[in-house]
Amino acid sequence: MKSTIEKSNHADNITVSQELCNITTVDDFLKKCGPLNNNRPQNGFCRIFDVVFSLAVLVLLSPVFLVIGLLIKLNSPDGPVFFAHRRIGLNGEEFDCYKFRTMVPDADKKLRKLLDSNPEAKAEYERDFKLKDDPRIVPRIGDILRKTSLDELPQFYNVLIGDMSVVGPRPIVEAEKEKYGNFMNTLVSVKPGITGLWQVSGRNDTSYDTRVMLDVNYIYNKNILLDMKLIFKTVMVMLTKQGAY
Repeated sequence: MKSTIEKSNHADNITVSQELCNITTVDDFLKKCGPLNNNRPQNGFCRIFDVVFSLAVLVLLSPVFLVIGLLIKLNSPDGPVFFAHRRIGLNGEEFDCYKFRTMVPDADKKLRKLLDSNPEAKAEYERDFKLKDDPRIVPRIGDILRKTSLDELPQFYNVLIGDMSVVGPRPIVEAEKEKYGNFMNTLVSVKPGITGLWQVSGRNDTSYDTRVMLDVNYIYNKNILLDMKLIFKTVMVMLTKQGAY
């Protein structure tokens, strides 16, 4: 991560510590954060909440899972319904992060072809690990799933088995580790989450340095009340599709 932290245009969404919005250096950021919040009883309650909440979602939304699965197979019959991607979790251990498949079976080939022929797309992908106009998306259904974040519903299974939490920093891939620099140890001190500060603070409309700041801000200030607020705000963001692609 760079030695300076870019100020976010979505700073009003960081309700836990407004003074962090004025910080420009990593050292100042760490000083303002203070000690990590490692409340064991609270962490135990959060795990109970994760299990109960994820079970409820998996059971109550099982008809939605079925419909989404059918739509994926109708629009892209050659591939599976679910997609597992290796992500970095608690203590730096990798795990399979599950999603509904939103990309075509030959996605890697399409990506290489695009990046080799389009310097602007290559720069965007190297910067954000995402493409706004992604040629790999399954026609019709893929774009809808990504913009509404419904593709991430299978991650409640990851929460149920203990790989993730409902709320936490965004799960990253191996190639993103260098982006976190001095904050990497902080990132892996907690489980990644399905939603978090980044998801309700502009998402893909933010810079990567801002993503790092949001993740670390959450880790240093996490508490049950904040988690409830973020879950509520996540629903609002899903309905408006803010920053999603």
